Amino acid sequence: MNTHTDSLTDATAMHPTRYTRTAMTLHWLIAPLMIGNVVLGLSADSLPDDWVRPVIDTHKSIGITVLGLALLRILWRVSHKPPPLPREFASWEKIAAHAAHFVLYLLMIALPLSGWLHDSAWKDAATHPMRLFNLFAWPRIGYVMNLDPTLKESLHDRFGALHTWLGYALYALLAMHIGGALKHQWLDRKSVLERMVP
Repeated sequence: MNTHTDSLTDATAMHPTRYTRTAMTLHWLIAPLMIGNVVLGLSADSLPDDWVRPVIDTHKSIGITVLGLALLRILWRVSHKPPPLPREFASWEKIAAHAAHFVLYLLMIALPLSGWLHDSAWKDAATHPMRLFNLFAWPRIGYVMNLDPTLKESLHDRFGALHTWLGYALYALLAMHIGGALKHQWLDRKSVLERMVP
């Protein structure tokens, strides 16, 4: 029996070099949905009037989908240890990477949730039901919908502003996340991309 091969197999089992297939699938489902939703959100104001409502409805549907997938990803992450970063990384790089991932998970929850609250506080929410990808009705947050109209209008504006600022934070973090991965891949020659590809 080859003891060297066995020890390598044991080490890989204890300290995997790649994310699990489920983690990869969730990552590559969420990433394009989030980027696509950024494009939809930024382009809505410049579209013809008859396009605005379908685009906004699609934006909402994608947001709810991302929220569900992000919750699944967090549950999976809690129960499955991710692969360690390359040993060559400086301590500050590892700390920055972990902090960025934490904030990214936070935004994956907070951004769609703030949008859902914003939509639930819309004054016309009761007469304009939300449909998830136009397939079936999706509920608003009942507590918010049933608030006093004056308070609800104020909350609509506040949740809208929060959603916008969280969106800006996401744009910046996605740019750093993608830029950092490409830097490590092409400049440092210390690939982190291969941890997240089959």
